[in-house]
Amino acid sequence: MHEWVFRWLPSNEDSIVEKGLAVTAPLPPGSHNPFDQGYYNSKQLREFGFGSVGDNVQIAKNCTIVGLSNIRIGSHVRIDDNVNIIAAKGSVSLGSYIHIGGGSYLAATGGITLSDFSAISQGVRIYSTTDDYSGNHLTNPTIPLKYLGLKIAPVSLGRHAIIGSGSVILPGCYLGEGVSVGALSLVTKSLDPWGVYLGAPAKRLWARSKDLLAFEKQFLEDSAST
Repeated sequence: MHEWVFRWLPSNEDSIVEKGLAVTAPLPPGSHNPFDQGYYNSKQLREFGFGSVGDNVQIAKNCTIVGLSNIRIGSHVRIDDNVNIIAAKGSVSLGSYIHIGGGSYLAATGGITLSDFSAISQGVRIYSTTDDYSGNHLTNPTIPLKYLGLKIAPVSLGRHAIIGSGSVILPGCYLGEGVSVGALSLVTKSLDPWGVYLGAPAKRLWARSKDLLAFEKQFLEDSAST
C-alpha cells in the first residue's frame, strides 16, 4: 500500500510525493497561491490617505508604510514585497517610472526624494537620519532626543539614478542625474552626475553612458501617441 503526501509549492504547482519521488501538476483552476499576496493599485491606494498617488501605481500588500500623508507618489511606480517606508516624520517624494525592489528600507525623517526613472534594487537602505556612532551620545529610538546626537539631512536621487542590491545611502547625500551605484556599496557623500560608483565608501570608476536618454525620449513620445 502506498503512502501519499500532498504539499503546496510556491511555484504555482502542487506535488504528490511517493517515496521521495515528486510528480507535479498545475494547481486546480481558481486556486490561490498563499505566498503571493499581490499588489494594491492606484484606486485602492488613494483611499488609504497618501499625500498623493498618480496613475498605474502598484505597492505590494505586505509592505510596511508609516506616515502615509507625508508620502507623495507619481505615476508608473512599483514597490515590491517587504519594503519598509518610515515617514512618520519627514517626507517621501517619488517621481514617475520608479521601481523600489523588495526588502528595501527608507528612513525618511530628513526627507527622501526619488526623481523620475530612478530605481533601487533589492535590499537597499536609504537613511535620512542616523545615530551618532562616535560614543559622544546615547543611541537608539528608546532614548529621549536630548541625549542623542542624530544627524538628520535629506537624501535625493536624480533622474535615472540606479542603486544596486544591498547598498546603503547615508544622510545628506545627493546622487546626481544618471548615477549608477554597484551592489553592496556604501554611499557616504554626494555623487557627481553620470558616473558609475562602487565600494565602501563608494568611489567613481568611470563615466556612465548617456545613451539611455535617447531611449527615454523615444519611450515618452511613443507613450504619448498611444
